[in-house]
Amino acid sequence: MTFAVSSTDFHYEANNKAHHTSEITGQRLILRRGQAFTITLNLHRGSQPEVDKVQLIAETGPSPSEASGTRAVFRVSGPPIRSSWSAAVQNSSSSSVTLSVTSPANASIGKYSLKIQAAKGTPQTSALGEFILLFNPWCADDSVHMQKDNEKQEYVMNEQGLLYRGCAESFSPSGWNFGQFEEDIVDICLKLLDVSPNYSTNPGLDCSKRSDPTYVGRVVSAMVNCNGDRGILLGHWGNDYRGGTPPSRWTGSVEILRQWSLNGCRPVKYGQCWVYAAVMCTVMRCLGIPTRTITNFDSAHDTDRNLTIDEYYSVSGQELKLSSDSVWNFHVWVESWMTRPDLPAGYDGWQVLDPTPQEKSEGVYCCGPAPVKAILEGDTNIKHDVPFVFAEVNADKVRWTVGSDGSKKKSYSNTRQVGSNISTKAVGANAREDVTRFYKYPEGSKKERDVFAKAVCNLKSTGTPRCLDAPPPAASGVIELSIKLQKTPVNGEDITFYLHIVNKNQSSKNLSITTVAQALRHNGRPEDPCWKNTQTIKIGANGETKVTLLVPYSKYGASMLENNIVKLTAIAKEEGSNEMHMTEKDVLVTNPTLSIEVKGTAVLHQEIKAEITFTNTLSETLRNCLLTLSGIGLIRTKYEIPIRTVGPNNLVRVTIPLTPTKPGSRMLTADFDCNLFRDVKAFKTVEVKRAY
Repeated sequence: MTFAVSSTDFHYEANNKAHHTSEITGQRLILRRGQAFTITLNLHRGSQPEVDKVQLIAETGPSPSEASGTRAVFRVSGPPIRSSWSAAVQNSSSSSVTLSVTSPANASIGKYSLKIQAAKGTPQTSALGEFILLFNPWCADDSVHMQKDNEKQEYVMNEQGLLYRGCAESFSPSGWNFGQFEEDIVDICLKLLDVSPNYSTNPGLDCSKRSDPTYVGRVVSAMVNCNGDRGILLGHWGNDYRGGTPPSRWTGSVEILRQWSLNGCRPVKYGQCWVYAAVMCTVMRCLGIPTRTITNFDSAHDTDRNLTIDEYYSVSGQELKLSSDSVWNFHVWVESWMTRPDLPAGYDGWQVLDPTPQEKSEGVYCCGPAPVKAILEGDTNIKHDVPFVFAEVNADKVRWTVGSDGSKKKSYSNTRQVGSNISTKAVGANAREDVTRFYKYPEGSKKERDVFAKAVCNLKSTGTPRCLDAPPPAASGVIELSIKLQKTPVNGEDITFYLHIVNKNQSSKNLSITTVAQALRHNGRPEDPCWKNTQTIKIGANGETKVTLLVPYSKYGASMLENNIVKLTAIAKEEGSNEMHMTEKDVLVTNPTLSIEVKGTAVLHQEIKAEITFTNTLSETLRNCLLTLSGIGLIRTKYEIPIRTVGPNNLVRVTIPLTPTKPGSRMLTADFDCNLFRDVKAFKTVEVKRAY
């Protein structure tokens, strides 16, 4: 009797553990490329274990072929062949043969079938089973290889993280559950690739190119947003989120991905930059590509590729919406780790990928991968989308004052503001790592200015349609204005600040000063002024003075539901002159504190208690309150606890049971929402021990 297989043992638990996928499941085979795995072929009685007379077939995609690398036919031979599929006998008996099978480190990722057939004669193919193949940062030959174990643990294995939000002078982290190892997420991530326009156009070519993390990253960047495809998230930057979930309410990716998949790949409402980036981080980590989220404060959106951001103000100090350019309070993207064999040497490592739909790249709303090294060095001729990301972190900001007759006067240039406190979660700790130095040389240094000039020249050489003039020098002026807060603003209280005015002239000045407050969306777009103050003062020669001002809560409070940032702008106009002087400050208004305390030691499958407390520090009652809690490995489904009202200065205390289902470091997140402010957040890391 010839070699005949009755059943196959894929050793799910042992293989998945060796391939760092046991967090996903132990009930099916999930592998990483470039690494051996073990299968045992159980033979029919009387079958001859002559494995040299059979060959294995590994296939992926709807039309696999050897030419495209999506089909491999290989015999059981000796040691692994570096660039090919291979198999070798580990042991054999009359009833079974155990094989060590190795995929090449450049194999396409995806769902595979494994078959066996006779090596000679009429092929009789038998199916052995299926498995999923992922990228492998543990394999030295893989293009996503990462050397340090603690970095692989952080950027591939960690299911939770921190997202930084706020403004340049005042920001804080919020917790996020990535959940890339929830069992259904790997299937959803592969479905995401299968519904992309690339797959629909040419599925064979698309599956073949899935061997390249540069290609996969670009596809995922496009598919996390739904602009022009069947992507995951619909963006919205207004104030009305009816029919969906406000972006600020999300605390994890799993709910978003499941909702998209269960609803027939219809977009989930709604996302903004940090939600897009966090979901992309989940997908990339799930596929095996080391990835981290990055927050850039004072992030420029340069719409005309000239590396300058133009802002326009009226003589009364109101910001005018005359340019498509903007500076976002913050913007979040991801970095993914990979080699770049498509580029000259020196650009391997972290690559910027941005799924937020801002500008099209080669006709598609995606961005990157852009090498961080190219951004640092001003190599704006390097693909993909380096000019756009370079502007985000290092554009020059030019301010114009618009007269009543529509005339425009260049009043100020700032070469230092854009791109500050670029932040990510530190490896192995709930702490911030500043990565600004990897994106730009120190602001104001000769090296930084030289790189800016180089970036401009490189853009000119690629045929940028607009002439790039050198930015004007910063105005020195004889009148200097600055805004200083008297204390940290708290939602529900008045914002108190003073305007510091210095006259460096040898003569006194009469100044007409207009100060306005505008709520600011996080993408830098101001709302209409909610408060305005105009006054005239006289300041002596070489003198200085302070003007104390107050923005009542009654004026700004209704505008704080979405972003909690107020832009204060002051413009001083000299009497009898056209000279104007300006200053501005973005102010983060903090919400009352939400806190989480876990009672006792967390042990796998044993119930513990978590206590959540919130105090209403406002002088009015909070209504329509909702407390939401979630945590991968701590709570099977999220808790939503309605709280009708919370009176002035009242404390709310809620206790919930937790039964951990996964060991290790886990994150419990809480979100408090009400009629007067939206989505106050807290997170708590819980170390879950195994029961012994």
